[in-house]
Amino acid sequence: MNFGVLKEDTSRERRIALTPAGVQSLVSGGHQVYIEKDAGLASHFINEQYEAIGAKIVYTRDEIFGRSEVVLKVSPPTVEECERLEDGKTLISSLHLVVGKEKKLELLLKKNVCAIGYELIEDQNGELPILQVMSEIAGQMATQVAARYLESSANGRGIVMGGITGVPPATVLIIGGGTVGHAAARIAFSLGAEVILLDKDLRRIRALANEFKFRIVTAIANEYNIRKVLHFADVVIGAVLIKAERAPHVVTEDMVKLMKPGSIIVDVSIDQGGCIETSRPTTLENPTYVLHNVIHYCVPNMPANVSRTATYGLTNALLPYLLNISQLGIPDALAEDVGLAKGVCTFKGKCTNEPLARRFELKHFNVQSLL
Repeated sequence: MNFGVLKEDTSRERRIALTPAGVQSLVSGGHQVYIEKDAGLASHFINEQYEAIGAKIVYTRDEIFGRSEVVLKVSPPTVEECERLEDGKTLISSLHLVVGKEKKLELLLKKNVCAIGYELIEDQNGELPILQVMSEIAGQMATQVAARYLESSANGRGIVMGGITGVPPATVLIIGGGTVGHAAARIAFSLGAEVILLDKDLRRIRALANEFKFRIVTAIANEYNIRKVLHFADVVIGAVLIKAERAPHVVTEDMVKLMKPGSIIVDVSIDQGGCIETSRPTTLENPTYVLHNVIHYCVPNMPANVSRTATYGLTNALLPYLLNISQLGIPDALAEDVGLAKGVCTFKGKCTNEPLARRFELKHFNVQSLL
């Protein structure tokens, strides 16, 4: 089977879909891997590393799209990339189609592309293994980012996250206790911040309270509690995820106005539309804006800032699925692995993701019925 790895727009994305070790695993199985020239540079993987283990470096995107049965990338495809995909090919990448342009979905359907989203693939336990890797990174980074933007040099409140003797620490409100929220709480707690974590699932917050030995504050996520904490929070980390759905606005604009000047919002849910009403996507080059005297950091692909770590993590989670696909082919791999099939958004010109079909008023097809 022929795999192709696209180079990302490095102004917006710095990861690559496969490390050299991941490529070697495919090549050693008799498969061909095409790497677009310099695709790995932003993650500090050079062309020669890929060539040394049998990958072929190509110099135009047309070669990737033309030669590859399976096209791999990291960030969601652009409309231009969807236009270049050939009929019946497979695209595996982040998709986030439910918050994307309808034109992309139309092209994927028209071209009979099998589009598989990293963020939707499940394992045998119903977990999201690829998304979890990125979420763990994003959660850690959310706290690091907040600490940096609280500094006076960033026009923040001019406070240190952990406080000092006689001076209280920053108060960090985390909304959502999943992988992102857990990782964010761990880092914030280790820095000495006062951590308040809200979630709708009582079992989840009970488990987190026990893990932190009741040294963080936990409460049910509802409007009353969120409003109460926003009055004195220095940092708000939005970590709400509803699989395949647009994130709900759990913090409204009038609630943001309650926050102290110079405080910061890090909306990690922005790749799913954002859970803060005042959030709008920003970029790695221009990551923040100020609204209502509150700094907003809303980069959809935060892990791209630690591109090497993120690329290793992505390869670790993705490679078993690619090896299975390479051995069985797409139809048999989807038939055998229900969790992989749940990642499919379009197949044979049909929409196979129910929330996506509902969002764009399309008929939904079960992918298993199309095999």
